[in-house]
Amino acid sequence: MHPFPHHYAVSIAAAPEGAVQIRGETLPEIHSTAPPEFGGPPGHWSPETLLTAAVVDCLVLGFRAVARASKLDWTSLEASTRGTLERVDGVTRFTRFDSSARLVVPAGTDPARARLLLEKAEKVCLILNSLSAERHLEVEVVTA
Repeated sequence: MHPFPHHYAVSIAAAPEGAVQIRGETLPEIHSTAPPEFGGPPGHWSPETLLTAAVVDCLVLGFRAVARASKLDWTSLEASTRGTLERVDGVTRFTRFDSSARLVVPAGTDPARARLLLEKAEKVCLILNSLSAERHLEVEVVTA
């Protein structure tokens, strides 16, 4: 790992109408629009879906690191997150992120330890730790 602080630069190009072009150094360009809930067209990434994706992606990548450091063997992980956007005290903000994860581990693996490591990954997720929203994680550990 590189020493802190880390910096992440993103640039945007936009016209009065249509998708916003999001660019990062050495990264593929992606496009976003307002979500349908705010009058945008369906079928596009939005700031809201990108943030929710960042939460679940951080959980999975964090779990990889925690499992590697803890020498936990695992076969697969499926995870999803649902972000809840609400208007609270006149401010629209995410109030909750509900995540679920299904972890498959080899026979002979302690399911309680695997669950604990997945919960640890959620607790150290830098994206969630940067947000004020509540969070909840539901875990299922399956032995292959």
